[in-house]
Amino acid sequence: MFLLFFQNNNAQVGIGTTDPQQKLHIASSTGTLRVESLNTTNNSYNGGGTETYPLYVDKNGDFILLFKPLINSEDIDAFNDAILPNSSVTLLTNDIDGIESTVIDTYTITVNRPSVLELKYNISYDVYLNASKTIITDGLARRIETYITVTGQTRKYGPTSKCYTSFSVNSVAGTFYNSCTTYITLPAAGTYDIKFNGAVSSDINAGLGNISESTYVEFATGQDFIFARLH
Repeated sequence: MFLLFFQNNNAQVGIGTTDPQQKLHIASSTGTLRVESLNTTNNSYNGGGTETYPLYVDKNGDFILLFKPLINSEDIDAFNDAILPNSSVTLLTNDIDGIESTVIDTYTITVNRPSVLELKYNISYDVYLNASKTIITDGLARRIETYITVTGQTRKYGPTSKCYTSFSVNSVAGTFYNSCTTYITLPAAGTYDIKFNGAVSSDINAGLGNISESTYVEFATGQDFIFARLH
């Protein structure tokens, strides 16, 4: 049994209260709201059991269980080095500051309100001495970094890096991966370029007779992944 009250002056409906404060006001210190079209019998996105499932609201204000990410590359390679013009970067031995970077690829998104972008990425790369893909054998370390930049912001989001070094002529080249999850503030409605960057750097040590260590990094050589959703 429950009581339903209607206030004509404000067109407000109250359940369990004679003084509704909103268009629909359910007053109770116990119990929950049940929508049978969202239960496990009637909705394929409700997995049943003892678990709970996130409830979303679509553009019409309808409640749904279906989650629709902004970007989800799934089984598709998110970055294809065969068609990306800037998927590689070369650090020369005469590089003064000891670092070189490139924009691997750019995703453009549009939002109609201030938002927080949740972004997960997995970017692959191979490391060599030069563009001829000579194996590194000098035993000196290189740092390979990936990160994200956004239109109108100077901050690096999701920076991840690894160091690579090798002494042996028997070293075998292989694919490495940088992975990260980050949250990006989009301060206003508008269109934003989400840029995925790659960089390589080495220690500057004039005592060794050089300024930086020759390095060639080719990004997006494996299966890369991007997942993004808006909050």
